[in-house]
Parts: sequence; C-alpha cells; structure tokens
Amino acid sequence: MLNYEKLSRKPPIFKNFTGLDVTEFDTLYAKLEAINPTFKEKRLARSDRKHKTGAGHPYKLNLKNRFLMLMLYYRLYVSSTLLGFMLDLGQTNVLKDIRALEPAVQACLPLPKKIHDATRRLQTLEEVEAYFPGFKAFIDATEQEIPRPSAKHKRKTHYSGKKKRHTVKTQLTVNSKGLIVHKTGHARGSRHDYALFKLHRPCLPKQVKVDVDLGYKGIREDFPEFNAQIPFKRKSPGRGKRGVKAAELTPDEKSHNKRLARARVVVEHTISRVKKFRIMGEEFRNRLKHYDPMTDIVFGLINFRIIGTTKA
Repeated sequence: MLNYEKLSRKPPIFKNFTGLDVTEFDTLYAKLEAINPTFKEKRLARSDRKHKTGAGHPYKLNLKNRFLMLMLYYRLYVSSTLLGFMLDLGQTNVLKDIRALEPAVQACLPLPKKIHDATRRLQTLEEVEAYFPGFKAFIDATEQEIPRPSAKHKRKTHYSGKKKRHTVKTQLTVNSKGLIVHKTGHARGSRHDYALFKLHRPCLPKQVKVDVDLGYKGIREDFPEFNAQIPFKRKSPGRGKRGVKAAELTPDEKSHNKRLARARVVVEHTISRVKKFRIMGEEFRNRLKHYDPMTDIVFGLINFRIIGTTKA
C-alpha cells in the first residue's frame, strides 16, 4: 500500500501527488509534529466530547502518513473510498482523520489572513516594500462549481451566468511575487466581482497601487484611496446608432492596457496554481461549511511555496 517511505523515493511522483517536493513536505511536517500535541489536547478536552480522554480506537496511520493522506486528498481530490484503499484505511476514517488534522495544518501555514493582519501593521516604506515589491498589488476573483443545490432559492442565488452552472466565488489579492495577501470568504456565484469587492475589500497601505480588470469598473471613483489602475474600454456609440462602431482606443490607451495586462498576469498565474489542487479546480463535493477552511489551507500552501522560493 502507499505510504510516505515508498512515495518519497520517487520525488517527481511525490510532487505530482502532493503539490510539494519532499523537502517542503518534511519542513511543513516538522512544524506540524511540534504543534500537533497542543491541538490534540484541545480536541480531546472539548466540552461536547462524549467519551473520556483516551477512549476510542487509536489512529491506524501515524501522523506523517495522515498528513500525506491530507495532501493527497487536496491535490488529487479522489474519492474517500479510493484514498482509503491506497492507504489501507477504512473509508469512514479518511475524512474523519483529515478533519481532525486540518486545524493544526492551518496553524503551520502562512494563511492570507495572517499576512493581511501583518500588512495592516506596516509603518515604514521598507516594511511596505518587503510585502509589496514595487508597491503593487493585484485583485481578481475566481469561481468554482458546486453541485446543483436542492433548495430553489439557493439554485437561483448560486447560478453563475458567466459559467452557466452553480458556483461560489472567492476574491484574492496578490503581490507582484504571487503571494496571496488577502482572500474573502466564499460568496454566491451570481454576485458581481465589484459587488464582492465593495463588501470585502482588503486593507492595503496607501503607498500600494492596485491593478484590476474591467470587472471593477467604478473603483477609481468610489475608492480613490486605492489608487487603482484599470484598463480602458472602447465606448459604445449608444442606442439608435446601429452599425456604428465604437471609437478606437488611442495609442496611449492601448499601451496602458498592454502594460496592465503584462503586470496582471501574476494574479492569473496564482489562480492557476490554486486550481492545480484539484479540490479547488473541480466541482467541490464537500459541504459548503467546509469550503473556507479548506481553501485557507490551499492558499496557505501556495504562500508556503512562494515564501520558500523567495527566500531561496
């Protein structure tokens, strides 16, 4: 059966299956091993626990292989039946073990919330530039398909006209290195990107310029403190002028759009990295109450890899 010892002997496959190379996995596991006893004690001492501390069956897998199971689930997003067969574990214990481990994994990762809280305390220009190289940030939203809701009202609110299916939407803010410095909780798929921004906008240093796409039209007028850069769009001649083409953009406007597109590609690359974890790229089969904690872990893993790459 599959385990850490077997998989770590084949580094390319290990990275494809987990999203981390062996060194990154070991580094993260060392942190997890150090703090896991604290989370275990907290879990066993909770007030709604029905059994005495120490009661119940012990884990069949050790901590390292349970962490490997979590990474396999997030990266490959296979069924719990298949994952249990791969690791010689009962199907009912797969998600149970993963759920028990998720809070400790979150504590080990540089989650967007932790980074956003740190950026709100920045004071000097050097501190700001360390988090926002070039004093730039980029905002965009991404959607993920969910199963067709059974409730009629939810079917209406979560239907995305853009994707032609039921979705949830998350907005993220990244710096020029692709580090995710802010993310929102999930919103219904029918909500417009700019409406989501107005409800849950990030708090950024005033020196930072924000680049957005045309989905955020109106941001410069409504939120001048963001110093936002937005592409120019050809203006329609209006009603009653059928057959009349919109006026062409000027060379300066076209040049501005090209510069903005080249700079904003970093947020598209970050979204691509997120969706390589198939739990974020495929239809989300878990309950929506687990969506935000699970996306926190995926975004934290992306940040963990970027921070390690930057330091290197």
